Amino acid sequence: MKIAVLGGDGFVGWPTVLHLSNLGHEVHIIDNLSRRWIDTELGVQSLTPMDSIQERCRIWKQETGKTLGFHLIDIARDYYLLRDWLVEHRPDAIIHFAEQRAAPYSMKSDRHKIYTVTNNVNATHNLLTALVETDLDAHLVHLGTMGVYGYSSVGAAIPEGYLDVEITNLEGEKKAMEILYPTRPGSIYHMTKSLDQILFQFYAQNDGLRITDLHQGIVWGTHTDQTRRHPQLINRFDYDGDYGTVLNRFLIQAAIDYPLTVHGTGGQTRAFIHIQDSVRCIELALGDAPERGERVRIFNQMTETHRVRDLAELIAKMTGAKVAYLPNPRKEAAENDLVVKNDKFLALGLEPTTLAEGLLEEVVDVAKKFAHRIDRKRVPAVSAWTKDIATRVEKDPERNRLKSVS
Repeated sequence: MKIAVLGGDGFVGWPTVLHLSNLGHEVHIIDNLSRRWIDTELGVQSLTPMDSIQERCRIWKQETGKTLGFHLIDIARDYYLLRDWLVEHRPDAIIHFAEQRAAPYSMKSDRHKIYTVTNNVNATHNLLTALVETDLDAHLVHLGTMGVYGYSSVGAAIPEGYLDVEITNLEGEKKAMEILYPTRPGSIYHMTKSLDQILFQFYAQNDGLRITDLHQGIVWGTHTDQTRRHPQLINRFDYDGDYGTVLNRFLIQAAIDYPLTVHGTGGQTRAFIHIQDSVRCIELALGDAPERGERVRIFNQMTETHRVRDLAELIAKMTGAKVAYLPNPRKEAAENDLVVKNDKFLALGLEPTTLAEGLLEEVVDVAKKFAHRIDRKRVPAVSAWTKDIATRVEKDPERNRLKSVS
């Protein structure tokens, strides 16, 4: 297949590009390189040193003989460039990663909220409009998030996208119907993913677009089989409080003898998936495309759930690190359960990678190797969800102690 990967320079995008190219697909990267500009804005770089996207593509060609196309397009702003590219190249499938992906970054300020909504919603809508206008029957695979559902305890498993309900009509009769599982986004970022869902539903029913929406858990890990092939193919690795995912951040903190920062009670339950499984799920979704006129297919892309404090205790036991409990900068329940169905990927043949100690040690080894690149001041999560929370977090003595030793 000819596949366009939007956002193919990113944390999940890059290993997906290599995985699909390795399978023999013709892969084109479309990216505006905004994640690299955000690094500059925040004053923090990937823990792993990354070459330019052009150099990465050159090394892949050198190692495998396979060519990757790179096209510098901002799909949220350059609609006509995107449309014309689709007319010229007519890909069989499009994988959409091209959205600002960090909840803390989306909550930093009014400017960051506006940027996240403008970038994410425009990118998705521009893509959908372009597919209609070009009469391109490409399978669109979008990377969403489990976070659209929020983190509340309802005592039932979260289904894969749709919920069977019963309502009473005006004659008092019980009628069954199917609805999208209600969203309860916990940040501006998660809200944009909820809006994506509505856009997908409209364009699927109105224009017959073939869409798969993957509600992904928190990604952890560093390497895939392809990124191991050459040092310059290494994936980016975020450790800062805005972009570093919780498990990766714990492993980084343990590697540099920094307390594992658990926010609130640590009773928040999250869904997780290893980076190697993430790219495998993309492959499986591509091979199970919906027919034209079919409803949007929704998969829960995760392999396991864990409470944050349990993860901290696991890492502390493994590494000897200490745990520090800090005020939670997020506005969320202190404790929640999370039960998630992922039957569809299991039925397609996914063999889940779980939190094996060897893989955890792999991340610690990477952190130790590049420890000289870590800015300890950037490790704590400081972006607060409200002004009141920001004031409470700033006054916390434990947080200020950590700031003084960082």
